[in-house]
Amino acid sequence: MKGQNDFAYHLTKYFSDYLPNQVAASPNTISSYRDTFIQLMEFFKSEYNLPPEKLSYKDFTAGTIESFLHHLETSRGISISTRNQRLAAIHAFFRYIQYRDPAGFEQSAQVLAIPFKKVAVKPMEYMVVEEVKLLFSIPDQKEDGQLRDLTIMVLLYESGARVQELIDLTPNHIRFSANTVVELHGKGNKTRLVPINADAANIIRNYIRRCHRTDINEPLFVNRDCKKLTRAGIQYIINKYVSIARENRPDLFKGHITNHSFRHSKAMHLLEAGVNLIYIRDLLGHTSVVTTEVYAKTNPKIKEEQLKKHSTAVETAQKYTDKQKEDLIDASDVVIDRDAPMLKRVLSYIRQIRNPYCYLCNGVIVKVSMTGEKDIADCIREAMFGGGSGMQGI
Repeated sequence: MKGQNDFAYHLTKYFSDYLPNQVAASPNTISSYRDTFIQLMEFFKSEYNLPPEKLSYKDFTAGTIESFLHHLETSRGISISTRNQRLAAIHAFFRYIQYRDPAGFEQSAQVLAIPFKKVAVKPMEYMVVEEVKLLFSIPDQKEDGQLRDLTIMVLLYESGARVQELIDLTPNHIRFSANTVVELHGKGNKTRLVPINADAANIIRNYIRRCHRTDINEPLFVNRDCKKLTRAGIQYIINKYVSIARENRPDLFKGHITNHSFRHSKAMHLLEAGVNLIYIRDLLGHTSVVTTEVYAKTNPKIKEEQLKKHSTAVETAQKYTDKQKEDLIDASDVVIDRDAPMLKRVLSYIRQIRNPYCYLCNGVIVKVSMTGEKDIADCIREAMFGGGSGMQGI
């Protein structure tokens, strides 16, 4: 350890070099982590009479960190989600320090063992197509300020951009051509190119020309003081038009609409139109398609369609005659050698069950429809030729 100033030394290196240079953390991430440690140091000063210059690494035990988190929840009234964000920032720092100062490895491990609290999953807020169209119809494109507002909403929806990605746009990030694209810089400094349809491109082009947003080094969207728009500023704009829309159509806009609702709505509408999840993942800038799958799980219409597509119909045995039931094999009587190759397991199962589309299971007749457009023959062919199988559980 580096003695009395070990904490100050490591924290300075963490914020001045490691986060911005080695892991290329986004400005938002760095700002959020910095806020956490400012609050943490204020807590130590007020609760333990330890000013920042006297803080040492040994002061940051699992007990003091848990006391800090409890203080945030009880005294400041933060949500569990925010509490978990603060803990994530602390965990990140202690993972960093764990391998740079082995003498404090055990102490770091204890802090890293502090668990996150479970957060109730809120239903995803998104707009139906009719709501999106209504919002786009409200701004008067003849008025410069409202043209800016329309362009913001159109870009949020068409590009599926996160609000910070939109805020950071400059005119240079819009590439006009026969197929216009917008260059978005997302989490982890990752860049993606998102195609924009012709109507949206015309609105953006008109805004840039009319409002003189042609300087490639200046923000694409600014407020009345010609300063870069903030998250709060964009949310204010959205709230204004949602309020007008609710007055016009009280039957719509039942949920809370935020800047992120445009991104959710775009993903949902693409999914409803049958667009592949891989494309939606790339559009949204997700690292894994698993993150994108949440949209499929949220939309009840899509869930219903998937259930129908991949359904297993079950009917009570009483609906069938004794003769019909006698012709069926009970699945509990089927014996499979689990150590046998897949093809042998598949063939053995089919030979024993005789009718893999309809069989008994504890007195219930099960009627099976295969997933997608495959049938049993397809599964056997795939098992034979190594293409994978819809019957891998056999």
